[in-house]
Amino acid sequence: MPLHNPEIAQAFEEMADLLDLEGANPFRVRDFRNAARTLRGMRTEASVMLESGEDLTALPGVGADLAGKIAELAESGRLRALDKLQKTIPPIATELLKLPGLGPKRVNALYHELDIHTVEQLHRAALDGRIRALPGFGPKTEAAILQSLKQKRAIPERFPIGAVTGTVAALEAHLKAGPGVSQVVTAGSYRRARETVGDLDILVTARDGKAVVDWFTRFDEVADIVAAGTTRATVILRSGLQVDLRVVGEESYGAALHYFTGSKAHNIAVRRMAQAHGLKLNEYGVYRGDRRVAGADEESVFGAVGLPYIAPELRENRGEIEAAAEGRLPRLIGRGDLHTHSTATDGRNSVREMALAARAHGFDYVAVTEHSRRLTVAHGLTADRLLAQIDEIEKLNAEGPGIAVLKGIEVDILEDGRLDLPDRVLGRLDLVIGAVHSRFQLSRERQTERILRAMDRPHFSILAHPTGRLIPSREPYDIDMPRIIRAARQRGCYLELNANAERLDLHDTHCQMAKAEGVLVAINSDAHRVDGFDDLRFGIAQARRGWLEKKDVLNTRGLADLRKLLARTI
Repeated sequence: MPLHNPEIAQAFEEMADLLDLEGANPFRVRDFRNAARTLRGMRTEASVMLESGEDLTALPGVGADLAGKIAELAESGRLRALDKLQKTIPPIATELLKLPGLGPKRVNALYHELDIHTVEQLHRAALDGRIRALPGFGPKTEAAILQSLKQKRAIPERFPIGAVTGTVAALEAHLKAGPGVSQVVTAGSYRRARETVGDLDILVTARDGKAVVDWFTRFDEVADIVAAGTTRATVILRSGLQVDLRVVGEESYGAALHYFTGSKAHNIAVRRMAQAHGLKLNEYGVYRGDRRVAGADEESVFGAVGLPYIAPELRENRGEIEAAAEGRLPRLIGRGDLHTHSTATDGRNSVREMALAARAHGFDYVAVTEHSRRLTVAHGLTADRLLAQIDEIEKLNAEGPGIAVLKGIEVDILEDGRLDLPDRVLGRLDLVIGAVHSRFQLSRERQTERILRAMDRPHFSILAHPTGRLIPSREPYDIDMPRIIRAARQRGCYLELNANAERLDLHDTHCQMAKAEGVLVAINSDAHRVDGFDDLRFGIAQARRGWLEKKDVLNTRGLADLRKLLARTI
């Protein structure tokens, strides 16, 4: 059976895991992972591109070899190279690789030395103290494995929002082609732009609900039909994601959209306001007695209770209702992106291509911030290579590309708080982004002191992805975030909200802390390719949920004001 983009991406992720375990070239492993990200973010199916004769090598991060493998999966549903690897590497190995702190060498040791074939066997080995006896492990690693297994059992399976965007696009396209369908929208936590989603709630307006339900259940990614009635259905996709469909009338569309978008706490609060106005609010509309007075669109639902429209990502009952009533809802307008990468390190497009793509997004400026030398897997820049890139950017700016290209670096923060490049080079840049990329298991005190020492350096502008989390594979490292935020205020530097859907770092509560302390936040894409700027929508939603406004965000400033703010840090 042909596969959709999310399933091809999943196959590529498995290829990357297996190649990693096999000890393959790390750049080949990275190529599969980058291609998987590209596929998940695509709105057009690879199979549709193939049918129309489009060249898959035009996709970011996809060369001739990967294009051939995408075609093989899209057309046949199988990948011979993956089948071959699966026969040589046990399934438990890839499962263990997903646990924090277990790289390929440790996973192979657990499998070969302790004969571990299941997660339960791993748990028992940790409880029995057998893991600490292995070379390269020890008591701390054993305890970390036990903690990871405990967290894995406690947390129900959820999907990072970036991992389901392709599925949402495919589902919505399928439904829009259905019989008599006029409107399609995905509600729930996806519409509220939460970091992860447990399932999808899709609303459709159409006259014949049964016909739409039948059409929905024929979506070729459906693995199991849980329920199918005249106006609603529930299916499980081959990815394991549950999707609930509801067909509603045009007159109830807005009320249903508000109801199924949530959150539950927000809905209860709005419903109480309706009751205070002598109204009844439910998923079918707003009623005064038996007469429907609103509900065709969300604006009418909010208007019936005396409120302006509230953006979905704010609907958590954290003060948005009071703010809306007082005209204090946050508004954000970005002017540029301060964290991007090019082919000079691990990006997929040249500096010029990234600059032109940023200009096409309407930006006034974009910063090129490659990795530094310590991050060898990303081919990080040495001092000499960074100086060469500074010259390249200055020449590009002299040509007048229609956008200001800022000179920057994402420099590694070493364990002792030093920065990975000398001050004499960092001082020539427009901005310096400091980032932790190693030694995530340091204690809270040591990790916090490490970052504080880095922020004390003479050239430090922005702390990148401050907690280091990767959704859902890596938990945040342990730091004293209130202390970090207060130090940023004292030192006059800034914090990043990394908009990459696998990071979304800062957390929304940390955004609120930064706002309260008067610390500006930079909403950055961390784009490694030209379409990476699209991730900014996730960052903007996260910032709104953290109650950030234009005045709270560094890169809402015009170029002249931005340069003044950055100059303080260099």
